[in-house]
Amino acid sequence: MSIQESQTFAYLGPVGTFTEEALKKITCDSDVKIPYANVTAALDAVRKGDAQFALVPIENSVEGVVARTLDELATGDALTIAGEVTLPVTFAFMTKRGTTEIKRIGTHPHAESQCRDYIAANYPHAEIVSTNSTSAAAEAVSKGELDAAIASSAAAEHFNLEVREANIGDNAGAVTRFICAQKPGWIPEPTGNDRTSIAVFIDIDHAGALLEILQVFAKNDVNLTFIQSRPTGRELGHYHFIIDVEGHIKDDSVGKSIEELRVICDDIRFLGSYPREVR
Repeated sequence: MSIQESQTFAYLGPVGTFTEEALKKITCDSDVKIPYANVTAALDAVRKGDAQFALVPIENSVEGVVARTLDELATGDALTIAGEVTLPVTFAFMTKRGTTEIKRIGTHPHAESQCRDYIAANYPHAEIVSTNSTSAAAEAVSKGELDAAIASSAAAEHFNLEVREANIGDNAGAVTRFICAQKPGWIPEPTGNDRTSIAVFIDIDHAGALLEILQVFAKNDVNLTFIQSRPTGRELGHYHFIIDVEGHIKDDSVGKSIEELRVICDDIRFLGSYPREVR
């Protein structure tokens, strides 16, 4: 993705997170980078005008979606996606130097789920403490609040921790996708390799509701790359769908599909058309 120079970026912090590492792929030294404690706070920084963009994780190839990011995009105050970043993710096990007893291990739930074999084999009796980010776990270790953390090697370096073992993930090919959110209004021009994201709200849940949506895309020869249902929060059994498709809103097939969906759906929130990162 291409962003103007000297912008302010909010991101899921603290310093040393995988999000910060991903952010380095799209920023330059003159940009201002501000860490926030959680996904909502980072996105709210854009909503409030404290930052032009916010980089947050949206899905992992092993663990799946980041629910808070999806919910913020679909039902929070409107934001759109300006671009995406992908990052291979590897985890390290770290402690303060000289630590001999490990009873409490901190990490983000997504990281814990990707290192279960390692934890079961090496620390089966340790308590796993969930933190807002892997780097927050490393910070807690540095303060003596936890015995060990599962985080990035960059976090270990930043908080002066000892890496006991590197590359402890159960899946060596894990990749996380991040989205760069902005206030609505600007849409990147088509590149020929784009992704369009929308949130689709059906009026009343009924048999075949999802099929009707899928048939619109199939009729217009639009390929879906991602679909996830999320509860609306109104009552049990009511859901909306987050959908990613190949193509740009300015492509006839994508634009026509969205217009047709507006006829059969209660509401559609356009979440952005933006370049897909080539891996």
